[in-house]
Amino acid sequence: MFYGLEIDGESRCLHYHSPLDVVVLKCGQCQRYYACYECHDALEDHNFLATGPDVEYPVLCGVYKTYLTQQEYQDGACPHCQHPFNPKCALHKSIYFTTDKIKE
Repeated sequence: MFYGLEIDGESRCLHYHSPLDVVVLKCGQCQRYYACYECHDALEDHNFLATGPDVEYPVLCGVYKTYLTQQEYQDGACPHCQHPFNPKCALHKSIYFTTDKIKE
């Protein structure tokens, strides 16, 4: 399950709605999947927190509805349905992912 504002069946939202905008991201704080960080920040009482390298599946393909590793996402297309992801999302990589491990 994923959340967002004005989302369609493939996870496009109010903020990002091109044919390539089908990635859902996991917030490192609340552990919920959102269509984008802007939707998250509008609907939650905290800002989107990047996931670290210890999170097994920080991404969901909105087309195939399957969880993906960070590497699978960064390969540029869903490994299951081959739907391409928006390459411009790489501009927000620091918002989505961190290299820091969660401190116990």
